[in-house]
Amino acid sequence: MTKAGPASVEFRNVSMRYGSVTAVDNVSFTVEAGKLVTLLGPSGCGKTTTLRMIAGLEIASDGQILIGGQDVTRLSAADRDVSMVFQSYALFPHMSVLENAAYGPTVKGLGKEKSREMALDKLALVGLKGFENRYPSELSGGQQQRVAVARALVLEPQVLLFDEPLSNLDAKLRRRVREEIRELQQDLNLTVAYVTHDQEEALAVSDKIIVMSNAKIAQQGAPRALYEEPANAFVADFIGDANLIDVTVTAVVDGRADVAIGPASVSLPARGLGPGPAKVAIRPESLLLSGQVGQSSLPGTISKCAYLGNHLDIMVETPVGELFVIQYGHHAMLEPGTPVSLSFAGSGVTLIPPA
Repeated sequence: MTKAGPASVEFRNVSMRYGSVTAVDNVSFTVEAGKLVTLLGPSGCGKTTTLRMIAGLEIASDGQILIGGQDVTRLSAADRDVSMVFQSYALFPHMSVLENAAYGPTVKGLGKEKSREMALDKLALVGLKGFENRYPSELSGGQQQRVAVARALVLEPQVLLFDEPLSNLDAKLRRRVREEIRELQQDLNLTVAYVTHDQEEALAVSDKIIVMSNAKIAQQGAPRALYEEPANAFVADFIGDANLIDVTVTAVVDGRADVAIGPASVSLPARGLGPGPAKVAIRPESLLLSGQVGQSSLPGTISKCAYLGNHLDIMVETPVGELFVIQYGHHAMLEPGTPVSLSFAGSGVTLIPPA
C-alpha cells in the first residue's frame, strides 16, 4: 500500500501545443484511484504526450490536471508524486540491480541503509530476490523490465506510469510480463496509466481503455464495451479485426433495426440510428461458414485459406466485398473457389453510427 494510498488522475479539457502543432486536443478523462487505465492508439495520436503530461515532463498548454483532487497542472515532475517506467527501462548500466532500485530514495537523501531496505523490499515484490548484485547487462529483458518497475515503485508513488513497457520483449514474454504488471497493480492497489499501441495488451490488462486518434479521444470505456460496441469505424477497426461494410437500415422498431447486408437481412440493436445508409462492423469470428444459403445468409466463394494452428484465417468473396473470417477449432482446409454461405453470430455484429 502506498503512503497516501493511490490517487485518481483527472484531465479537464487539456490541450498540448508545440507551436502550430496540436499534439493533444481538448482531452478530458479520469483514472480512478487503484485502477489501470490504458491509453491506446496508433503512433502519433497523442497518447505518450498525455502520459508525459501526467508525469509533469510536459506542461499542458490549456486545461487542468488533478492528481488526488489536487491541481498539479503547473507543477514540475519532481513536485508530483508520480513515477514512470520508460520504454527503454533507462537502467544505469554501471550500477547493480540493488543500486538501480535504491536510486530514488538515495537521491532524495533518505540515507544508505533506509534506501537499501526500501529497494530490497520492492525487488522481492517483483520476484528479483537474489539478483541484487547483478548488473543490467547480466539480466534478461523481462528481468530488466522488473528492475525498472521496482525502481519506479520504491518511493511508493500515488500514480505509476508505463510507456509501451513490453515493446522490447518477445511475444511469449510479453504475455507473462503484462500479467505480472496487472497482478502487481491489483495486489498493491496502484493507480496505473499505461500507454500501448497493442490492442490485445490493452484488452488483457485494463479496467478502462481510452482510445486516441489524431490528438483526441475516439472512445473510452471498459474493454468489452469497446470491443462489442465501438463508437465509430476507427475504434471498431483498431480494437480487434473488423469487417466494415456499407449497409442499409430498412426499418427501426422498438430499438431494433432491420439491416440489409447485401442480399441478407439481419436484425440488430439500432444504437440510435434511423432508416438509411449505415455501416456495420462484423468481427471475423462472428461470421459462420456453412453450405446452406438462407434469407439471413450471404453467398460467397473462398479466395484464401491459411492454417494458424488453433484457427483458420479465411478470405471469402461476397456480394458486399471480400470478408475476413476466423474459424476456431480443427477444421479442414478450404480450397479457393469453394462455394460457401456466411451467416451471422448473435454477437460481434454491430451497427456503427455514420462518421
